[in-house]
Amino acid sequence: MTTVTENATETTETSRGDRMGIDGLDARLIELLAEEPRIGVLEASRRLGVARGTAQARLDRLRAQGVIRGFGPDVDPAALGYPVTAFATLEIKQGQGQDVRAHLATVPEVLELHTTTGHGDMLCRLVARSNADLQRVIDLVVGFEGIVRASTAIVMENAVPLRIIPLVRQAALD
Repeated sequence: MTTVTENATETTETSRGDRMGIDGLDARLIELLAEEPRIGVLEASRRLGVARGTAQARLDRLRAQGVIRGFGPDVDPAALGYPVTAFATLEIKQGQGQDVRAHLATVPEVLELHTTTGHGDMLCRLVARSNADLQRVIDLVVGFEGIVRASTAIVMENAVPLRIIPLVRQAALD
């Protein structure tokens, strides 16, 4: 849906991946919240040079549109005692997708699961306490009857950790 306002065209979208329009103020607000997640709206508005109501309205809109999904802690699995990260590509039996998803959701060491195209049907990010413990986790994952084959790659280094702010800045320019 496109809405024309006085000075700009604002594009809104759904959480299904459609485009959400953000501007420079939205980007600056998101960046400030990423740097200081515990900052209050009043202090954020002061730093951004806008009225408190403006900052609150922007924050509410960004949350309602799904751009900002939460304010929870950013937890490091390694600090919890899970320093080994691996990615497993899974091939699953036809018609078993829901059952495999449900099974993998019960394994605490499965941090993410994505359905994919290309080689394999699903890609999951796993963590473990050690390489030996990784074998236990892999056995839990592939021990489910709906999984036909798995290929695992151990992460040697996280060369570019998850980052969103450069993408936020780019989206504000689009």
